[in-house]
Amino acid sequence: MLPRGLLARSVLIILVPMLILQAVALQLFYGAHLDVISRRLAGGVAGDVAMLVELVRREDPENRAWIFREAAWRLDLALAYEEAARIQFVARPASLPLLPLEEDLNNALRERVRLPFDTDWQSDPRSIIIRVQLPDGVLHVEAPRKRLFTSTLYLFVIWLVGSALILSGVAILFMKNQVRAIRRLAGAAEAFGLGRDVGPMKPEGASEVRQAAAAFNRMQERIRRFVGQRTEMLAGISHDLRTPLTRMRLALAMLPRDAETEEDLAALNQDVEEMERMTAAYLTFARGEGVEQSRPADLVELVKDVAANARRTGAQVAVTAPEALAMPLRADAVRRCLGNLVDNARRHAQRIAVEVRTVPRTGLGGPGGEQKSLWAEVTVDDNGPGIPATEREEAFRPFHSGSPDGTGLGLAIARDIVRAHGGEIMLEESPLGGLRARVRLPV
Repeated sequence: MLPRGLLARSVLIILVPMLILQAVALQLFYGAHLDVISRRLAGGVAGDVAMLVELVRREDPENRAWIFREAAWRLDLALAYEEAARIQFVARPASLPLLPLEEDLNNALRERVRLPFDTDWQSDPRSIIIRVQLPDGVLHVEAPRKRLFTSTLYLFVIWLVGSALILSGVAILFMKNQVRAIRRLAGAAEAFGLGRDVGPMKPEGASEVRQAAAAFNRMQERIRRFVGQRTEMLAGISHDLRTPLTRMRLALAMLPRDAETEEDLAALNQDVEEMERMTAAYLTFARGEGVEQSRPADLVELVKDVAANARRTGAQVAVTAPEALAMPLRADAVRRCLGNLVDNARRHAQRIAVEVRTVPRTGLGGPGGEQKSLWAEVTVDDNGPGIPATEREEAFRPFHSGSPDGTGLGLAIARDIVRAHGGEIMLEESPLGGLRARVRLPV
């Protein structure tokens, strides 16, 4: 039932107690002060009208002019007498439905006048017309509204409503500025998690939000420094490993060859090539794709390039995709990821099917899942032997190879790249009978 956003919740925390307090004050005013004042004012007017009715009934018609003159001067009531008239009772809607004034006046007149009467609150905006039925006519009494109504009521209501609106506006503006800083921090963290260079954040907002932004900047700098140091270290390792491997290859090439040693030398050359391949694959996995920045790219074009490269090696690859699907990507990394998946399928199957589509962002969750609505989904199906369901998660572990000519890093590198984009990769049973690799990236 509560709103999910921080802005709405914060505004509710501020406004609900204030509104409850004002509702209590308004109820106390209506239930006590206004009720008492209204009954007293109505009783005063009803008493004056009752006294005038008695005077008109007791005095001769010749003396009524004196009564009318004194009532206008001393009681601020205008009187008129209509001979041989009868009151025409007309049902009128309440002119002040939220106030007890009309009901209090009618109750007071019933109690004190004890004659048929009628009240008209609508004919004159400044007066209330009271008609009392006498035996030989109708007495008209025109009483000013100020005798029954106090202007402090308007001031009180205006104060309640005005203060509520002002406080609501101030609370919304203030909390909106605070929440904007938090949203910027969340957006920067999301972008940095997806491998985009967002640069240092400018701390703003409350001190706690500024502290969080400063901590994020320090964390971002430490991670960049760590990645840079690791890349430099791995570059040195690459040089150190490849140098002895090159010497070994040269030494093997210079050894004399005959029928007895040819087979052993070929096996050693194959071992050296495998070591070089494993070293290159390991460096690619360990270095990651942190150097490349996300840029707008066409995922469909990348998939078609990977499929074309696989066809040149003799693989049968069918692609089903829309005309284009533009999205922010690290193109070289995604190309390597899809290439690893297609290459794995090529080594174990004769037929490969690749499909690209968009699906609603439900089920699988990635970073910032609530902020985006679509996944870009790429499925790679093959008709090979597949992987048992109990071993699929194990296949993502580095150096876990299911074939003798593999390094066991293809799926590990693919998952690393996909997760760096804020997506996820799964292995499932393929409709072709083999394995399906499903890649989902946030659009």
